Amino acid sequence: MKAALLQEPLSSAYVEQIALQFDMPDLVLPFWGYRKKMPMHQIVRLEGEGNYTLFHFSDGSQLMVSLTLKKMESRLSSKVFVRPHKKNIINLLYLEGVYPETVQPKRPQLSVGLVNGHRIEVSRRKASQFIKQVKGFQEEIQSLNS
Repeated sequence: MKAALLQEPLSSAYVEQIALQFDMPDLVLPFWGYRKKMPMHQIVRLEGEGNYTLFHFSDGSQLMVSLTLKKMESRLSSKVFVRPHKKNIINLLYLEGVYPETVQPKRPQLSVGLVNGHRIEVSRRKASQFIKQVKGFQEEIQSLNS
């Protein structure tokens, strides 16, 4: 069951347009002996794996860097990137839906679906803050359309 929080996923052309309006710079990622610029708006989500971060991009590719998720979080635009769980940071531009799931009676659990098919759990402690961030993002998108 989808929550009534989202209208519909954003098209890729619209994502590009919003990225320009939000002034999302390229992200410089360190690799063995060199650095590489990656467009920030093409990052769908980041997944923490110990001292490494796995990037999932909109074209389906993945890249791993030797920086923690916490260090990467400080380099990302807080307007579109949120951390619903300690292991993941998601890009709200690629949010497909927010889903309530009942794991245990009287203890509903939220999860989010991304346009690439990934489903990410929202931690209970971060759920209310996450919903506020999603609503704020939705309002900002609507104000850009006006």
